[in-house]
Amino acid sequence: MKIAAFIDFQGTLGGGGLDDIRSLKLFPFAAEAVKLLNRRGILAIGMTNQSHISRGALTRDEYNAGLRTLHNELANGGARLDAVYCCPHTDADNCSCRKPRRGMIDSARRDFDIDLASSYVIGDMGASDMVLAHNIGAKGILVLTGVGKGSLGEFRFLWQDIEPYFIADDILAAAKRIVSDCS
Repeated sequence: MKIAAFIDFQGTLGGGGLDDIRSLKLFPFAAEAVKLLNRRGILAIGMTNQSHISRGALTRDEYNAGLRTLHNELANGGARLDAVYCCPHTDADNCSCRKPRRGMIDSARRDFDIDLASSYVIGDMGASDMVLAHNIGAKGILVLTGVGKGSLGEFRFLWQDIEPYFIADDILAAAKRIVSDCS
């Protein structure tokens, strides 16, 4: 079975707000972080809630164009995502894939034969990313970029019964921790 790092987009791989993939601007260290995972043989799997699709504010073509841009920017830095899973739904859609629900992860597990207990969820939102890590039995790494500091502060009550495995300054520090764990 394989080890994966499930990586959030907004606030983790890049900034630009909490909108949708069109606003995502990669952090300067994001490609280096993903490249570290690639070199170690750890699956780098993107996972993103993109509710603007369901709301009609983002088309699938616009999402796919944003995804191509993301892949190209990572490739320019010598990095790649092994796969990307997207939930296009809103909470009202009551789907099984919207983080912190486990649908995207279960699809990835089946597609790649992933050992969830040995894998990681990297994200900046405690209420979705760290809860997701808890829900699947993986190690949650909270990054302090994006809304990470707020997740530990004013929004900690939303996930108060869950402790992150590790708190990292950013995705590069998270990747270095994972590589260290797997050495």
